[in-house]
Amino acid sequence: MSDSTDEVRAYTVRLELVDEPGELLRALHPIADNGGNLLSIFHERGNLTPRGHIPVEVDLEATPERFDEIVDALREAGINVIQAGTQHYSESLTIVVSGHIVDTDLSDTLSRIQQSTDATVTDLSLSAPEGTDDVSSARLRLATEEGETDSTLAALRDIADRKDLRLIEPLTAGDAA
Repeated sequence: MSDSTDEVRAYTVRLELVDEPGELLRALHPIADNGGNLLSIFHERGNLTPRGHIPVEVDLEATPERFDEIVDALREAGINVIQAGTQHYSESLTIVVSGHIVDTDLSDTLSRIQQSTDATVTDLSLSAPEGTDDVSSARLRLATEEGETDSTLAALRDIADRKDLRLIEPLTAGDAA
């Protein structure tokens, strides 16, 4: 009888890749090097994520232990892992930010979110009705690891405070009474 941790299972990993030659191959090396067996690759070169990267979905087989090693190796290689299996990034939240979003460098704001949270921006909508030099607003949808919503919101508050932006937070469990 085999141990359940030795059972090979199918997993899906969603990645964001920079649109440069060799990036897909660079993302596949950690999978192969850690014993993952590729089942399929869906490379959406015609679509871009809010950060301007290419979404890639990889289906693979591995033992649970090897899968964790694959995800760690992808991250160590600097590959942006949006989702890894079903246990990662299983919660989502939507926030609205208003202020001088463009003047305070939207790209920098998104980078700060990526660097200071365990969340990833999955959707972004920007509205600048008076032009980019005036007050604008952005709706951001984020995917975060289960149980990390509070720490993600705390980091978002800090980023908004540092950039003098107004953060409109979602209602979370227990807020509506």
